[in-house]
Amino acid sequence: MLQNKVGNEQWEWEITARTHYWGIVFKELWHYRHLSYSLIRKDFLLNYQQTVLGPFWLLFQPLLTLATYLLVFNKLIGVSTGQLPPVLFYMSGIVLWNFFNDTFLSTSFIFKENAQLFSKVYFPRLIIPFSQMGTQILRFGIQFCMLLAMTGFYVFYKGYSFPTTYLIFTLPFTILLVGLTGLALGIAFSVITAKYRDIINLVSFGVRLLMFLTPVLYPVNFVPSNIRWIVQFNPLTSYFELFRLSLLGEGVVSGPHLAYSIGVTLVLLGLSVVVFNKQGDKLIDVV
Repeated sequence: MLQNKVGNEQWEWEITARTHYWGIVFKELWHYRHLSYSLIRKDFLLNYQQTVLGPFWLLFQPLLTLATYLLVFNKLIGVSTGQLPPVLFYMSGIVLWNFFNDTFLSTSFIFKENAQLFSKVYFPRLIIPFSQMGTQILRFGIQFCMLLAMTGFYVFYKGYSFPTTYLIFTLPFTILLVGLTGLALGIAFSVITAKYRDIINLVSFGVRLLMFLTPVLYPVNFVPSNIRWIVQFNPLTSYFELFRLSLLGEGVVSGPHLAYSIGVTLVLLGLSVVVFNKQGDKLIDVV
């Protein structure tokens, strides 16, 4: 899409058959922002209309998961959560993991789920993954409010005190980085799953395995030092530890590991968007 002008007539966008690796037009994305808002609203309402609990499913699911983790990992296995109450430790991991997991999975199959839409009308293809991330941010916000309510209960009624530092200001950036990591992986896999359908079967399985390499169920210092590098190789590890440290006051984060995680996220995002730009229009014919 390019700006163009012929004689006295001028149009804002020109649709061509050429694709570019660096074909991102931010002005065009901004021009279609209302479409993105509509897609976010549509996805949210579609999931919870004509359901018994409606949006309360967003609270019910993590609560059930929390009860399972408390029974299995805290009571039966005896995983230590340090000075943090197990309820807050597990709930913080569940809420943040749900955000990453849902962002990744919802963008991994966008060509398969939106093939008819892509083939009938033009709009910037990146609108769909960005809209999916917007929907997941909305879902995360609801679950995060429940986490804050639980934290307030422990502070005011249980007498727990959490050290508050300047790191609280890093909380929005940490959440954004987790979302961008899920978005980057989802965009990359959306191209792969459009070309090779059997990969679809591996995506859900792979993300479950990734959860066990992420400190959702255990703190990093619970992992034996000789194999801790495996967990720290996962860029999500620093984000989860920083999330707990900034919100609850306990977590293990180092500058080099955090810089590594941010670098991996930015590289993944750049590469995935570049490949998506180049391959997006071509994949419509093979989906």
